[in-house]
Amino acid sequence: MSRSWCNRVRQLMQHVQTWQVLQLPRWLVAFVAVVITADAAAITIAIRVSTVRPTQLLLFGGLVACGCATVELTRRAGETALFIKDVCGVWELPIAILLPPAFAMLAPIPRIALTQMRIRKIALHRRVFTAAAISLSYGSVYLAFHEFSRIAAVSLGPGGRAALWILAVAACGVLQWVVNNLLIFPAIKGSDRGASLREMLLARENILNDLTEVCVGTVLTLGIAISPITIVFALPFVTLLQRSSRHAQLVDASRIDEKTGLLNATTWRRESSAELARSLRTGSGLAVALIDIDHFKVVNDTYGHLAGDEVLRAISRLLQLLVREYDLVGRFGGEEFALLLPQTDEMGARNIAERIRAQIADLRVTATSSSGTEPIALTVSIGVAMLDGTGADLTELLAAADAALYRAKDAGRDQVWVTTDTASASADKRELTR
Repeated sequence: MSRSWCNRVRQLMQHVQTWQVLQLPRWLVAFVAVVITADAAAITIAIRVSTVRPTQLLLFGGLVACGCATVELTRRAGETALFIKDVCGVWELPIAILLPPAFAMLAPIPRIALTQMRIRKIALHRRVFTAAAISLSYGSVYLAFHEFSRIAAVSLGPGGRAALWILAVAACGVLQWVVNNLLIFPAIKGSDRGASLREMLLARENILNDLTEVCVGTVLTLGIAISPITIVFALPFVTLLQRSSRHAQLVDASRIDEKTGLLNATTWRRESSAELARSLRTGSGLAVALIDIDHFKVVNDTYGHLAGDEVLRAISRLLQLLVREYDLVGRFGGEEFALLLPQTDEMGARNIAERIRAQIADLRVTATSSSGTEPIALTVSIGVAMLDGTGADLTELLAAADAALYRAKDAGRDQVWVTTDTASASADKRELTR
């Protein structure tokens, strides 16, 4: 009996050790635990102080049902990224403003659970943490709005109070966005060190969608405060907003290489062709560089393809840091990357390429092998082709950069080669390969 009990305990411990949450950094595990615990405590307090009327319960059920219907709209598209944008806040903001605090903090739970069941199953701690962060953000909205209402209920006429009320609702929508992202982003950054706040939250398209969501949520809250039947008329508009948001995400995804986050080859070629035409028209300098990871097959064979993918991501993050904001960097497939460097002369292109080569040579990516973890040392070979004023198209520039890349590899790798003679570069490569 004792041995059987010990075996069960051992099996339970082995199972616990496989939990994904325990694979996270310790500070992140503590952060997740604190947020979830704080939310559970806040919900308990909110339930104790809330007095619920039947009409409030019906309104809560109707808004939650609309939120769940919004989740169903994403079912075909599904979830493919760590950070997902939806428009459920349109339905949850009125709950936080118009209903007791318990409803405000419970509102996100049904639609997060539905997302887990119907859209995509992911690690449970991620869903629970997301629900807790959103719940706390709506708790802050309830507190802020009702404190504001208490202070502002003085010396204003009906028109002034109405205008102030609407502005307060909109401000609370912004507050919810800020609090939620302040809680969510550290967890995302801890799970993925390459995650970018600018790309995830501050991109122009994302900001516009978020502002639209706040505006629609504000109007819906006002309408429901006048008559709950507003929900029926709001549903088509929220459906259109959801489709617009998903369309923006799909358009962005179609431009990006999923593994590295860089432009994919098709998008890089299209945008580079437009930039090349501009350079030819204005007579400004331009360079194309091809970057190839030296002995990448050895990395895959020695450490496995997961380590190889991490190498690609590490180099991609470094490239994004080293190029200028108007340069174009893309993945051409395999272990090859492409750079378009507008407004760049030969010396400038060489300096950029050398800086990239040196920084990657100093980069170390940790990999797991049979003997434990060890750093992977990396080098790259870079071929650069300059626009020489002969009216070369992008294909000719790529061929010239490829010929320069071949020379860099043939000369011993971990080197930069620059060619300014686009027309003869392909012929040079043929000579080298005879």
